[in-house]
Amino acid sequence: MWILIAAIVLLGCFAALSGYLLKRSKRGLTAEEDKMPVQDACCGRHEVCERDSLLSAVSSDIEYYDDYELDDYKNIQVSDYDSEAIDRFEEVFYTLRSEDVAGWVRSLGLRGIELPDSVRDEVLLVIGEKRIRKMQTGS
Repeated sequence: MWILIAAIVLLGCFAALSGYLLKRSKRGLTAEEDKMPVQDACCGRHEVCERDSLLSAVSSDIEYYDDYELDDYKNIQVSDYDSEAIDRFEEVFYTLRSEDVAGWVRSLGLRGIELPDSVRDEVLLVIGEKRIRKMQTGS
C-alpha cells in the first residue's frame, strides 16, 4: 500500500516538474521568436500566421516593399489624395505578390500611411480570396 502511495506522489512530482520545465522552455522560445526574421513560409508557431495578419500589434517591424515613395503620404488623410497619389499606391499594389499584400498593408499602417479607398477594396478582396483558398486546401 505504501509503495502505491509513494509511486503516486513521485509521479505527481514528476508531472509538476515536467510542466514547470515545459513552461520555462516556452518562455525562452518566445524571446527567440522576436529575434527571428519573418520567413517566406509561415513558421507554424502561431495560431494565426503573422504574415497574413493585418494587425500592426502582431509585428512592429516596418518592412518596405520597394515603396519608399509612399512615405510622402504619411499622416495625410485619404480625402486629400489626388489621382497621382492613388496611381502610386496602385502601382505598388499591382506589383506585389499576393503573399506580400497583408505585410504591405501592415507596414503602411505602422508608417502612418492610409490606403486609398479603391486600393483598400482590392486589398481586402485579395486577402479574403487568399484566406478562402488556404481554408479549402487546409494548409
